[in-house]
Amino acid sequence: MQLKIIVKPNSPRTEILEESEDQIKLAVKAKPEKGAANREVIKFLSKHFGKEVRIIKGLTSKRKLVSF
Repeated sequence: MQLKIIVKPNSPRTEILEESEDQIKLAVKAKPEKGAANREVIKFLSKHFGKEVRIIKGLTSKRKLVSF
């Protein structure tokens, strides 16, 4: 399954801001430096869905495509 993610880095806490069938807006506490925000996105979504998550598209963008 694939899902579009819009990431808001450098937020006060990591949480889902908005969720629909095909897209999630996700705030992450990490800064967008050296892949820290991407690692936090993967960790949070893996725990949320209970499956391994990986970023397919958008490693350097706020808009990402993930699969799980």
